[in-house]
Amino acid sequence: MADKKPVRVWVDGCFDMVHFGHANFLRQAKKLGDVLVVGIHSDVEIAKHKGPPVMKEEDRYKMVRSIKWVDEVIEDVPYVTELETLDKYNCDFCAHGDDITLDSDGRDTYRIVKEQGRYKECRRTAGVSTTDLVGRMLLMTKTHHLVGARNSPIPEGKTNNEASCSNLKSPYTGISQFLPTTNKIIQFAEGKDPNPGDKIVYTAGAFDLFHVGHVDFLEKVSKLGNYVIVGLHTDEEVNRYWCGNYPIMNLHERTLSVLACRYVNEVVIGAPYTVTNSLLDHFGVDVVAHGMTPTKPSATGENPYEIPTNKGIFKLVDSCNDMSTSKIVDRIIENRRNYQERNERKEQKEIRLIEMMEEQNKNAQQFQHYSESNFQK
Repeated sequence: MADKKPVRVWVDGCFDMVHFGHANFLRQAKKLGDVLVVGIHSDVEIAKHKGPPVMKEEDRYKMVRSIKWVDEVIEDVPYVTELETLDKYNCDFCAHGDDITLDSDGRDTYRIVKEQGRYKECRRTAGVSTTDLVGRMLLMTKTHHLVGARNSPIPEGKTNNEASCSNLKSPYTGISQFLPTTNKIIQFAEGKDPNPGDKIVYTAGAFDLFHVGHVDFLEKVSKLGNYVIVGLHTDEEVNRYWCGNYPIMNLHERTLSVLACRYVNEVVIGAPYTVTNSLLDHFGVDVVAHGMTPTKPSATGENPYEIPTNKGIFKLVDSCNDMSTSKIVDRIIENRRNYQERNERKEQKEIRLIEMMEEQNKNAQQFQHYSESNFQK
């Protein structure tokens, strides 16, 4: 009997500021087949149809390659998904989330593959989107850590109260609160313990707005051993040493973002800031790694890495990448008007499409009612 041909799944998108929502979609898409092929739009293509991307295409390509469910990455693909693209890369069908993606003309970018029956849908991850994260950075308030908070940018000339009273919102661009569950963490986690004899590497930090600098760092950390454990500090701890209104993403969001990285085996949720003997012994840590950013003292003024340093197992790792969370925030703030306008245009296009779909559905229901009434007569 001939070997069964592997099912190749195609997905495409901007993957701007890759977050755990993107990762969860890719995880679901991978389950639909055997090989997951991800096409990513160029900066020029995104600017034409959507507006300026936050991250450059080279960074977006690398971020998607780092997600553990991705098998192949295709660069610079068309914004509107075409049958020719699927055929070129031997993909059986295209998968996408159950949200709306529109081109520059306000039309569904997946209309062609849908019409030909080569389209499958995955469930969108509620509570996060690139638009959401941009909105958080434009506001730079702590409301994104509060249940039920609305974090979208406030239009100029409106107060918080006036902005929150608007009823005309898209369920896709609009912001909802992410509600973490144990099931979601299990889906993201490998669930594998280290093998006997594995060299265990531990590193800790905020890993806020998980970005390409983090990926480059973790890739180098993974070469120090066989099993990488990442400790994530609590929101309160991150705010203590970064001040301002950091972190942008809360602990649960940061956990899923890091767990999706192919260079990470395990995450300690709410890890202590100071690396203690008990932590090292508990996980059997052989190497403690830290990036080149200056180490902030603990709340009591101590060096948090004093113990692993004295043991001779502390190593500084240079990612050779100067990307940082603060640089991303600065990029958003500097281009505030452009991103606000982009978010507003995106939402208005979605609203127009939703209104049109509702009108079509209403007309269809009226026609059905009319037909049934005539039939009964």
